[in-house]
Amino acid sequence: MKLSVPGRVTATAVVVTVSLLAGGSIAGAAPAGQPAVAAAPDIPVANVKAHLTQLQSIATANGGNRAHGRTGYKASLDYVKAKLDAAGFTTTVQQFTSSGRTGYNLVADWPGGDTNQVVMSGSHLDSVTAGAGINDNGSGSAAVLETALAVSRAGYQPTKHLRFAWWGAEELGLVGSRYYVNSLSTANRSRISGYLNFDMIGSPNPGYFVYDDDPAIEKTFKEHYAGLGVPTEIETEGDGRSDHAPFKNAGVPVGGLFSGADYTKTSAQAAKWGGTAGLAFDRCYHSSCDTTANINDTALDRNSDAVAYAVWELSQ
Repeated sequence: MKLSVPGRVTATAVVVTVSLLAGGSIAGAAPAGQPAVAAAPDIPVANVKAHLTQLQSIATANGGNRAHGRTGYKASLDYVKAKLDAAGFTTTVQQFTSSGRTGYNLVADWPGGDTNQVVMSGSHLDSVTAGAGINDNGSGSAAVLETALAVSRAGYQPTKHLRFAWWGAEELGLVGSRYYVNSLSTANRSRISGYLNFDMIGSPNPGYFVYDDDPAIEKTFKEHYAGLGVPTEIETEGDGRSDHAPFKNAGVPVGGLFSGADYTKTSAQAAKWGGTAGLAFDRCYHSSCDTTANINDTALDRNSDAVAYAVWELSQ
């Protein structure tokens, strides 16, 4: 998640491949009038943590971070892309320049579904330069990746088209996601029926926060947590500070999840969620200690399952 008052960064971009970003027709769509009906799978938290371990290793091997324009970011993108390519996704890379360095977005389309109704899920893949960024935002990136891989394992063919994205240079001011949205025609923006954002979902002293931007998406996430008996609160700490903002500003319905950053957990919140009152949700926010040791497994598990639940529910 970017800082509250980021420096303004101007991005110029070159589209490396654009065929699916334009929302063109894809073969293999489900027959009209025959929507898929399927239950969302349980997302194995061990798989999500395995991705985090890989992101940590990448950071360790590349100067301790995965920041925009650094070798650790590109290696992170290559790792995610290889997993998606092997699983049958069509992957697209956008290249842009920001602060004199090259950055990248990765977009993955699952063949099939109505491309006039796109359910899109995304997270930012970059860290700050101070550390590996395993909660911020390896956690969201890994959960979105594992949900996409679960789509492939299930051979899921929903009525709507599924698209997943990993954004670059979020920490510099939502640069990658803003470029993607700005690169779309008005018609292609209108084809996105919902954008789901996942930024910091494994905080060590977690809360369970749901974006309240779109009522239908908000209701979907709340249903998932109600089924677990886990109370939620409306997300306010990160409002406008993550990659849903460019979509929302363009009129796309948005929603998402958040487990807290540097705000302090209250006594009331600790009473209903556990954890420690008086401490930050993530004391390692934007710090060198944001490593694989900075993850709450229960929060990561619940939120990863919620990602899949929403993707399945909103795409049928």
